[in-house]
Amino acid sequence: MRNKQWFGGILLIMVLGFSLTGWYCAKKEDTKKGSTTALNSKFRSEDIALSFDSTQVATFYAKYPKLVLYQKQAVDLYRKNQYNYLWYDKKGRKETAEVIYNKLNNLFEDGLLAKVPYKEILDGMFQKTASKPNLEVELFLTNYYFYYTNKVLQGIDSTKTEELGWYLPRKKLSYGQYLDSILIDPKLIDNKEQLIGQYYKLKAVLQKYREIEKSGGWEAILVPTDFKQLKPGDSSQLVTQIRKRLFLTNDIASDSKSNIYDESLQEAVLRYKKRNGFSEDKNITTKHIDEMNVPISDRIKTIMVNMERCRWISTDLTKAKEFIVVNIPSYRLTYFKEGKAALISNVVVGTALNETVIFSGMMSYIVFSPYWNVPKSIRDKEILPAIKKNKNYLAKHNMEWKGSMIRQKPGPNNSLGLVKFLFPNSNNIYLHDTPSKSLFSQEKRAFSHGCIRVEKPKELAKLILQDDPNWTPEKIEAAMNGGKEKWYTLKNKIPVYIGYFTAWVDDEGTINFHKDIYDRDNALANLLLEE
Repeated sequence: MRNKQWFGGILLIMVLGFSLTGWYCAKKEDTKKGSTTALNSKFRSEDIALSFDSTQVATFYAKYPKLVLYQKQAVDLYRKNQYNYLWYDKKGRKETAEVIYNKLNNLFEDGLLAKVPYKEILDGMFQKTASKPNLEVELFLTNYYFYYTNKVLQGIDSTKTEELGWYLPRKKLSYGQYLDSILIDPKLIDNKEQLIGQYYKLKAVLQKYREIEKSGGWEAILVPTDFKQLKPGDSSQLVTQIRKRLFLTNDIASDSKSNIYDESLQEAVLRYKKRNGFSEDKNITTKHIDEMNVPISDRIKTIMVNMERCRWISTDLTKAKEFIVVNIPSYRLTYFKEGKAALISNVVVGTALNETVIFSGMMSYIVFSPYWNVPKSIRDKEILPAIKKNKNYLAKHNMEWKGSMIRQKPGPNNSLGLVKFLFPNSNNIYLHDTPSKSLFSQEKRAFSHGCIRVEKPKELAKLILQDDPNWTPEKIEAAMNGGKEKWYTLKNKIPVYIGYFTAWVDDEGTINFHKDIYDRDNALANLLLEE
């Protein structure tokens, strides 16, 4: 009897098993067809801990309104990911979450001092929520990811940069897709292709200068009231102070504490003068010591301000086959070809009253033996009053009327020199030669009405046209000195960027500081603190 009962039980289990198997296969087939099934419901119930109610997003922003700036980006991201957790999986919080959290804790390394909103709330929850999903921490991390990319990679809003007079095109990137890559490989957040190389060079110097500041910075050099200058071979307690100061910034390899202005200090002084925009002679005057006495806190602020400017520039700039950069504070033009500096030339820029505009354009024309079409403002303010005083003023300056306007004829004394380089723009700014060559030897070279005078215009023209079969060096020379205006359209337009950087790290890793000739650093620094 027991055997029959046992056999019957086995038979019943087998029948039920076959029935359930058939039911499962049928339901599986239904699922493939898009049917809503108990199995599909079961699958989602297993994953329910890794997704959340979309309505909770609005609740989060109502509770933390200072993060609403990032709401649209966050909602778009979660909608794309079907409102699944991004920073957690079944094992707990992902490594990427730790990376973002550490980035927030070390924003000062990227030259940012702004206070992260609600950061103390996340701090209180973060370590307690490592093992299982927490929706507030999840949403905090997403918003802080966009906060990080906005502050560190994007920089302040373009409307504000234009208010600061910066009209170079800003890069336009979306960092939603970037997060997809980071979630797979967290190390990608340190990808140094996100910003131009100069940013990372400044960042490294920022760390060094903060270490100097942490060690006490540098003491002010005390200058006697009757001090005039120091010359090589002089001995003075002042020399000892200068040596110590230059040792701190690696301008001299060691501090011998000698009070004699010896050869090693002379080399250090030349190095210091070069990277601070002074004429490179060996005499030390009050202005040089005043520059050495700029507090390290001010130098750090300058570095931070210029790191911010780097955020605004697209990395595509350095990928161009050739381009020209003019840095206004350093009075320097650099022509890059195939990634290398093919020409470096001093320039003269606009005065403080006639500031050279920060913008970009495409160089399209070279004009040899140009006329100078006098701008209406210069005509009215300068030339017409001069004509009233001297009727022969136009003839004396090789000028003539052209309708209601005045122009200066081509020739060696033309204000534009023998050649000009045009990149059409609404600011009417261009590069040109000048007969006033002595201006390039001045330390401060802000003399123009806004256009940019180039010390090496002939060399620039030859480099631009060196691959053009229509031109030889001899033809260029002849066109420049022909006395007749000749326009030439470039076969390949060249990007020209006119920028404003008061701190710059050169190829040797040396930090260069330049005078803030248009007083723009403080306004930007204040804006960064507000951010």
